[in-house]
Amino acid sequence: MTIIIEEIKKSERSENLVTKLLEIWEKSVQATHAFLSEEEILKIKEYVPGAICGVETLLVLFDKGENSPLGFMGIEGEKIEMLFLSPDARGKGFGKRLVQRGIEIFSAEEVTVNKQNQKAKGFYEHLGFKTYKTSTTDEQGNPYPIAWMKL
Repeated sequence: MTIIIEEIKKSERSENLVTKLLEIWEKSVQATHAFLSEEEILKIKEYVPGAICGVETLLVLFDKGENSPLGFMGIEGEKIEMLFLSPDARGKGFGKRLVQRGIEIFSAEEVTVNKQNQKAKGFYEHLGFKTYKTSTTDEQGNPYPIAWMKL
């Protein structure tokens, strides 16, 4: 498997790519966000294509042989706004590669993590991020505790 990371400019974010990334998002959320109901996932899913298209920097992890995405990360300013991997791609160091690229090239040094997603929180802690603030609700006021983390 040959893995490459590509930055996809806003003008290059085709409907086909966004559809593939939305599928990755949904499978990833179903595998990692047990605290969300299927109804909540479907509600959030409505906003994901807009987020993918609108985020300043979009890095996509591809299996070059298959020419299909395995995951993606969105960065706005110096903050990681989204990081999702296909369940098949988890645990293979791909998320770490995306984050390292984001840090090295885009100075991404901050992330917000749902505290109920302990694996994600642990992943960022393993990479050197530390919690500097917490909240009992997410940015939309929903009852999902959040941790703000920085390198």
